[in-house]
Amino acid sequence: MDQLSEHRTITLARFLEPIGRCLTPDVARALVNLRADPSAQTRIDELADKCTEGALSAVEQSEYETYMHAIDFLAVLQAQARRLLEANGAT
Repeated sequence: MDQLSEHRTITLARFLEPIGRCLTPDVARALVNLRADPSAQTRIDELADKCTEGALSAVEQSEYETYMHAIDFLAVLQAQARRLLEANGAT
């Protein structure tokens, strides 16, 4: 992870900490199991391939960045949910 991504993740974790404290075990389990729906995942994969090829339009670049930010957001919440479940022996 590059330094900018690490800083972004730390900042996001700090911002989302109050939400993590509100999680119940049931909500945490649901959050940990949350995945993109198949059509969204297909689109993310298409954009990722185009990004690797350096072929994204400006609109696609914005769309892809939005997905990446949303994934980062969800990953931080899922990490908090996993910690809660582990702490409660509820994994």
